[in-house]
Amino acid sequence: QVQLVESGGGLVQPGGSLRLSCAASGTIFSIYTMGWYRQAPGKQRELVAVITSGGKTNYADSVKGRFTISRDNAKNTVYLQMNSLKPEDTAVYYCNAAVGSDYVPYFRSWGQGTQVTVSS
Repeated sequence: QVQLVESGGGLVQPGGSLRLSCAASGTIFSIYTMGWYRQAPGKQRELVAVITSGGKTNYADSVKGRFTISRDNAKNTVYLQMNSLKPEDTAVYYCNAAVGSDYVPYFRSWGQGTQVTVSS
């Protein structure tokens, strides 16, 4: 079955950077549009970035210009480079396939996510 494992989160000061990784197994990774999602305390999960199988990207307005999504199909891995981090970026970050024009999460089982905390 499909497994998604997120890593790379941590505690960082405002203005700092982190690079998240999502390793997928049990699926043909290269055919999927992949997305990064986040869920902050008391808020709903939101999609922050996507990358298609061909490398086309799209971002939520809140992270545009600060975050960069990329993928390495040979490693079945998608990355999220986060720069100029703000306290409002604090959340648990998850990855999943994001399908269709509405980028609906596809894989039934989510990973455990990785915690990003931006605080001084």
